[in-house]
Amino acid sequence: MYRNDPSPIVSIIIPAMNERRTITQVIREASKVHPKSEIIVVANGSVDGTESLAEKLGARVIYGAEPLGHDVGRSVGTESAKGNVLLFIDGDMIIPAVHLRPFVRSVLSGVDVALNKYDGPIHRTQIHRVVLSKHILNLVLSRADLKGASLTAIPHALSRKAVETVGAEHLSIPPLAHAMAVRQGLTVEAVYAVEVGRMNPSRVKIKGEDPLEQIVVGDHLEAIYWITERYGERGGFEDLGRIRSMVR
Repeated sequence: MYRNDPSPIVSIIIPAMNERRTITQVIREASKVHPKSEIIVVANGSVDGTESLAEKLGARVIYGAEPLGHDVGRSVGTESAKGNVLLFIDGDMIIPAVHLRPFVRSVLSGVDVALNKYDGPIHRTQIHRVVLSKHILNLVLSRADLKGASLTAIPHALSRKAVETVGAEHLSIPPLAHAMAVRQGLTVEAVYAVEVGRMNPSRVKIKGEDPLEQIVVGDHLEAIYWITERYGERGGFEDLGRIRSMVR
C-alpha cells in the first residue's frame, strides 16, 4: 500500500468522480512518480465508492457528497497540498509514471508551469472549438510557441511559486490561470507530450452539444476578457502609428 510522505516534495492532485474502474491504476502509477510524494484524491459527488478505494490504497482523500463542478477539484486539492511541486492528473486517465515524471523534473529544474505539449487535432477541415480556443489564447498572450499547450490539459505541473502567484482559487478556471501565469512573468513551457485525446472518455451530448465543450470555450473567453480588462482592449499590443480618429 502507498504511504504519503509527511514532508513531500511532490503533491499529486487527482480530482475524481465515480472513477472506481480506473482509480486503482491511476494511484499506482502516481505512487511511482517521486520517492517523496503525497497523493491527494478529491472525490466529489462520487456514489460508487471511489473515495473508499482511494483511502484503502493509501491516498489522502478529500470527500464531498456533492459534485464541485468542472476543475474545482484542482483548487481544493491545491489548498491542501504540501509539496513544492504540484502535479495534476485525472482519476479517469491511467498515465504511466514514466510519462508523468518529465513534468515533475521540469519544475524541479526551474520551470514554473510545465505543460503537456499535446496540441489536439489541428489538421482537420473543421478544428474542434476547444483546440482552436487554446491556440487563440496563446496567440493573444504572444506565446504562439506554446501552440495548443494549456493548463486545460493534463498532465501538468506547477511550482509552489506559480501557485502563490496565480492563486489556488484560479486553478478552477484553467485558461484564466494559464493567462495569469504567462502575463505575470512565470516560466511557462510545454515540456513533454502525452496524447490524452484518445484517453478522454466519450461524453453524453445534450441536444447535440457537449456541455463540457461549452464550459471550456467559455473559460477561454473569460481568460481573454481578463487580459483585455487588465492590459487594454488590444491586450497590451501596440497600435503603432494608426490614427483611428480619422476613420469616419
